[in-house]
Amino acid sequence: MSAIDSLFARLRRTGQKALIPFVTAGDPDLDFTAAVLRRLVAEGASLCEVGMPYSDPIADGPVIQASYTRALERGLKVADVLGMLATVAPELKAPLVTMVSYAIVYRHGLQQYVEAARRAGVSGLIVPDLPVEESGPLAQLCRSADLSLIQLVTPTTPDERAKRIAERSSGFLYYVSVAGITGERATLPPELVDNVARLRRYTDLPICIGFGISRPEHVRLLAPVADGLIVGSAIVRRVAQAAERPPAEVLDQIAQFVRQLLSAMPQRH
Repeated sequence: MSAIDSLFARLRRTGQKALIPFVTAGDPDLDFTAAVLRRLVAEGASLCEVGMPYSDPIADGPVIQASYTRALERGLKVADVLGMLATVAPELKAPLVTMVSYAIVYRHGLQQYVEAARRAGVSGLIVPDLPVEESGPLAQLCRSADLSLIQLVTPTTPDERAKRIAERSSGFLYYVSVAGITGERATLPPELVDNVARLRRYTDLPICIGFGISRPEHVRLLAPVADGLIVGSAIVRRVAQAAERPPAEVLDQIAQFVRQLLSAMPQRH
């Protein structure tokens, strides 16, 4: 059982849901990324998603794209990110997953990347641009390394394809709340709850919802039907202020935001 499997088994036993914050590695620098991860877990994040900056992200909105650009302009390398994660992962009481383009994994070599991620203490990979038809080799390598390969289902994914994606995924299934790009939204689609309920017919995997979640009312709406909620742009936007403001002040603001979201989560049974 992977670290992510163990996490969701424990959460299900206690009736809790996972808050999964996303941060961009290296924005504004890797030391601050490590500090954010420590603070997020200390505040109660169940799992953290770390974005590997990439020059051509396929679904990220302007806030996350800008953070990737800033990190890449400073010369950030994948090896630097994995080195930081190797240092911070043993300190955290929560698994780490990387959001990484398949182009990066392929360029490094599938086996080499999986082994490097495992050595760095990573528990899973989210590979948003990997089609399910081509995911077999990476899925096999991840299974052998006891890493989860988390794949995405969108509102426009046909039912039969969603079923295949669920069968090839491990750890949890990432449900994209909207047809579009990442970013904070005032409201979420009214059909979202029904879409997640339909997806549960195809899988026993935990289902975590991402894209657009940024307010306590979103958490109250979605926590009853989801196993976890992924919050990205709202955190990345706050992190972006770290270059101009005292880091401790930015960390406190992020912590306050996370506490607001957690306060809207179901309480432990």
